[in-house]
Amino acid sequence: MTVMDDWVTAACAELGLNPAEVPVPAVLDLARDVAHQVLRPGAPVSAYLLGLAVGRGADPAGAAARLRDLAASWPVELGAERSGGNPA
Repeated sequence: MTVMDDWVTAACAELGLNPAEVPVPAVLDLARDVAHQVLRPGAPVSAYLLGLAVGRGADPAGAAARLRDLAASWPVELGAERSGGNPA
């Protein structure tokens, strides 16, 4: 097991969730893409939004893909403006 596996297992136990239902790679990919293509603080917020969507019945992989696509199409100029001139 990795530290990530241990953390997810412990966090899931704390929250009464099944660790097998946690799409760790999809969440990490989403966070990476948002942090690099939109702005860093958007990464944890996007992960939270993904969790909300999944909690309301969205498919985890589909919702993550939609957010990754949105981040990929995010205008660099808009990202720079909102992050104080530093796009990533």
